[in-house]
Amino acid sequence: MIFEGCQSKSRELSLEEKVCPRCGNLVEVFSIDTEVVCDRCGFVIYNDTLSCVQWCKYAKQCVGPEMYERMMRVLEEQKRKRRQTEASPDGKAAG
Repeated sequence: MIFEGCQSKSRELSLEEKVCPRCGNLVEVFSIDTEVVCDRCGFVIYNDTLSCVQWCKYAKQCVGPEMYERMMRVLEEQKRKRRQTEASPDGKAAG
């Protein structure tokens, strides 16, 4: 659940369906959810909260220290893959 001090909290509640990357199941994700577990395979699907975690001073309080660290690791991995893709002559990330 989003922290009380969240700057985005004023936006209206919305619902989005995402496809589980592991099993293809449709998973409902509310705008206030930071993560949702696929009810078919148990895969954890993250909401697009990653973007605000990068700059929001309440991020650690909002999602909790453990989730904050996990999200920051995901962000670092995404940056690393992006750098590899940009450095690759064919535009594809190396394994």
